[in-house]
Formats: sequence, structure tokens, C-alpha cells
Amino acid sequence: MIKLPIYFDYAATTPVDSRVAEKMSRYLTQDVDFGNAASSHVFGQNAKRAVDDARGKVANLISAEPREIVWTSGATESNNLALRGVASLYQRKGTHIVTVKTEHPSVIECCQQLEKEGFSVTYLSPEKNGLLDLDKFQQALRPDTILASIMHVNNETGIIQDIAAIANITSSRGILFHVDAVQSAGKIPIDLGDMSIDLMSFSAHKVYGPKGMGALYVRAKPRVRVAPLILGGGQEMGMRSGTLPTHQIVGMGEAFAIAKSEMTDETSNIKKLRDHLWQRISSAQSLLLNNDFKFSVPHIINLRIKGIKAEKIIESMPEIAISAGSACQSKGIEPSYVLRAMGLSHEEAEGSIRISLGRFSTKEQVDYLVDRLIKAN
Repeated sequence: MIKLPIYFDYAATTPVDSRVAEKMSRYLTQDVDFGNAASSHVFGQNAKRAVDDARGKVANLISAEPREIVWTSGATESNNLALRGVASLYQRKGTHIVTVKTEHPSVIECCQQLEKEGFSVTYLSPEKNGLLDLDKFQQALRPDTILASIMHVNNETGIIQDIAAIANITSSRGILFHVDAVQSAGKIPIDLGDMSIDLMSFSAHKVYGPKGMGALYVRAKPRVRVAPLILGGGQEMGMRSGTLPTHQIVGMGEAFAIAKSEMTDETSNIKKLRDHLWQRISSAQSLLLNNDFKFSVPHIINLRIKGIKAEKIIESMPEIAISAGSACQSKGIEPSYVLRAMGLSHEEAEGSIRISLGRFSTKEQVDYLVDRLIKAN
């Protein structure tokens, strides 16, 4: 008998891996290293060593240097720090920013706020397959462009942008390049030693780590700086003040270390589950795929059922956790702006659901989901 409820919303958040939780617990009580990492006594220095170790683990997953990792409270803060931090420091060079209409709300709304402050933002539309046309991207760049912000893997469709090619374009023009890598870290390889990317955002809770913890990669050579959003004690090289949450940082480090060692096998297993799911339901004429598997990670499947609203589908399967879009934008009012930007009609976007697979998904769970979808159809 299959255990209910079933979770298929890993793109919204992941459960903390038990190995991560066990390691985090060591840094919470008086028995071990609970100290403030900024303190000079033994408790503080033990905490600092744990923080430094975790910094190295996060850097190792993305082939960066530990000194290039700045701790934040999550990817929303990382995105804001990248965009607002660059805008503040580099505005004498220019005030133009380029992004894509399918970005996360923390990027889109940050850009909209910067527009109110006098910056100019170009919002590019993706092609129907969700990919950014690189020729259109180049045409959007101007002499006063200081920053481009492009998501690596889209959180609703799983579409993978060619960030290496984009980085070649921005670096040749002397434009800073920020990448939201929340959905790609731990799913596909990232080698920042081989790409001219200046800033990259990460979140722990999308990689089986704790909520409320993230990081921003800030390139050291050539040196990139961002103006801080939070002022205070000058922690994190002056870019993010505040007492470091050692247990959260340890959790993120451990989660990224596990992802480093298990990513290849895990992604292969998830791909098998994704292919099995689609093989079973692809014959249903009313079920249509919104994302192209050739250009997306296997963890995210975005599909629609003709003539049925996503809310009705979700309500008919209360024992299964799926979503109608991003958890950061699921207000039950408007259909996905990501799908609308890709050219889907209001009705098509309104009837779309996102299924996201993860580390603990099983074939039995997938079969149960397929049976329920076919029944809903």
C-alpha cells in the first residue's frame, strides 16, 4: 500500500536530508559549537571553522573559491543583493539592466523598483521553447548596460539557459552577469572556473538543506563588488552584516557536499522517473507538454490538460502535492506569467500544472500520480 500524501513539489522546497539535519543539530546546543563565529574565544573559533568548512563545500560544488561565497538569508536576498548592490556601485558607469520576463519575482520586482529609482530595464521575451534568443539578447545591450540577470534553470519549466554563451557575450562587452542558479545547483554541473559569470545566487532549501539560508557568489578575479543591503558589524567582507547562523550554514554546506557526490546518480534516477511518467501519459491527447525535455532538467515537468483549470486538477487530488506554478507566485488569481511569456494563451496557462520530482520520489509514487491524472482527465 502506497503511503499518502505524496510530494511532487520539490521545485517549491525540498525536505531537509536526514544527514543534513543530524549535522546541523550539533551546532545548536551548549554541548558542542554554538558560539558566535565572530568571537575570538574557543567557542567562536570552533564555529568559525565550521562556517569556513561549509563555505568550502558550497564553493566546491560550483568550482569557485571559498572567499567568493557570501552568506545570505536565501536566494531572494541574494538576488536583491546582486541587482541592487551592482546598481548602487556601478551607476556612474551606466543605468541600464537587461533581464528576461520569465525570471523569478525577486528579480522582476527588484528590477521594477530600480526603474522607479531612475534605472532603465529591458525585459526580453523568451522563444516559445523558453530559451533566450542570443541575437536578441546582444541587440538589447547598450553602451550604458551595466548588468544582465538571467536565470539558469527556470523554476516553473525547468528550461536550461545557455549561461556559458551569455557569459561570453557580457564579458566581451564589459557587462556584469548575474545568474539565479537556485534550480540548477545540485541538478546539473556548474563550473564557475570555466565561465565569465560575476554573480550567482543559491538557496539551501532547494538542495535538501534548511530554509532561511542562501549564498551569493561574488567573483574575486577580476574583482566584483556589491553595495550591502544590510549594514552593521561588517561580516561577510562587508557585503552582508549580521551574526552568522552557524547551524544553517553548516546545513547548507552539508547539503551541497551531498549534492556534489550524488548529483550524477540522482539526476539519472530522476530522469528515469520523468521518462516513465511521460511514457505513461503521453498517449492521452488532452495532456500536452509545456516544456521541451531536450532543453530542460528532468526534475520539472510542466503540462496542461485541455479544458480543465489547474486549480480543479489540484483540488481533485488533495493527497498529491503538485502546483500550478511558482510557490512564490501562486496566489490563485492569475495564470503563470512564465508560460504567458512563452506564448501560451491565458486559457492554456490557466490549465497548466508543475510536477517536480526529487531525491525521495519513487516509481510507485509516479504511477499513482499518473493514474490520478488520467482519472482527472
